[in-house]
Amino acid sequence: MAEIPSLLRTELCGVTMKTPMIGASGTYGFGFEYAEMLDLNWVGAVSGKGLTLEGKYGNTGERLWETPSGLINSIGLQNPGVKHFIEKELPEMKKHSPAVMANLGGSTVETYEEGARLLDASDVDFIELNISCPNVKAGGIAYGVKADSAREVVRRVRACTKKPLVVKMSPNAENIVDMALACEEAGADALSLVNTFQAMAIDIERRRPVFDNIFAGLSGPAIRPIALRMVYQVCKAVKVPVVGLGGIATAHDALEFIMAGATAVQVGTANFADPQACEKIARGMARWMEEHGVKSLDEIRGAAL
Repeated sequence: MAEIPSLLRTELCGVTMKTPMIGASGTYGFGFEYAEMLDLNWVGAVSGKGLTLEGKYGNTGERLWETPSGLINSIGLQNPGVKHFIEKELPEMKKHSPAVMANLGGSTVETYEEGARLLDASDVDFIELNISCPNVKAGGIAYGVKADSAREVVRRVRACTKKPLVVKMSPNAENIVDMALACEEAGADALSLVNTFQAMAIDIERRRPVFDNIFAGLSGPAIRPIALRMVYQVCKAVKVPVVGLGGIATAHDALEFIMAGATAVQVGTANFADPQACEKIARGMARWMEEHGVKSLDEIRGAAL
């Protein structure tokens, strides 16, 4: 087990992490599944599988579709439910070093609130609020599209928990900066962005959309330059910390997001191609910093702003 260089130490919402690397929700299981494949000490936190108040089986039909430099997914938040997570998966997560970020989704504000109350009484370190979920009371439009809708759900959830609240933003928002400011105003302790971009694929033999839901979420290197632009814009506009994500696959990619102002970064799709991606990226960041005489991430954070 290697000693983690102190220059990678990162503080997010009062929680000290050994590195700025966070395994992104939906790509990292609950973290402990990766323990045999890499040294989890190089991972600062794990954002577990997206949770809903009650367990879900997820979407029917095709769920994953590769595309050049990316991956389209239509998993549909398959998960065991908040209570099961607290009783079964969370104790296993706490046996390992990464901080625990519980990713919470919901179909109504009330289900978000109840899930947050349960997590507030648990040992999670952060709650990551997934506002890309469809609002069933507003015709299925995701909470993360309109600033007023996001402001309301963040405000209501904020009142249910004292845990650090990280709001995970959708790139499909009408205006990403207005959305970020609305979430900050409503009580978010930090923001994470971006979630997947709405995309689709067509099966030319069947002459039909690949996914039963027609549209699905695009992630991977294809989205990285756009994600970086959005992180840069948001970091210039808000005072709360920002966690950058979207196609990060190398140390170079991660350093770009840090220089754009991100406090930490999440790695998602890259984990499917290489389960050791988080460790390799963290090691690469440490090498670059040592070669350039950079003694802490604070020295370069926001350097490009």
